[in-house]
Amino acid sequence: MQTLVGWHVEMEFEEVGDRTRCAAMVRLGDGTEMRAHGTANRHPSDPEQLRVGEEIAGARAMMDLASQMLQKAHQEIDQMSGRTSHPIRG
Repeated sequence: MQTLVGWHVEMEFEEVGDRTRCAAMVRLGDGTEMRAHGTANRHPSDPEQLRVGEEIAGARAMMDLASQMLQKAHQEIDQMSGRTSHPIRG
C-alpha cells in the first residue's frame, strides 16, 4: 500500500484534582491546523485512574476535531459544486 498523505496529530493532557483536560491538534495534508479541547471530570467516589480520564477527555477532543474536519470538507464541496451539502451528524 502506498501512502498518499499523512496527518500529524498531537494530544497533551493535564490533570488537576478530579479534572482531566486534553488539548488536541491535527495538521492536515494541505497544511491546515485544527485545534480542540476535551475534558473529563472524575466523580469524587471513583478511584483515581488517570488513563480513564485521558481516554474520555481525548475522545471528546477528537470528536470536536472530527466535527471541524467534516465542516471543512463540506465547505470545500459546496465551493466546488455550487450546491449546499449536508454533513451527517453523529
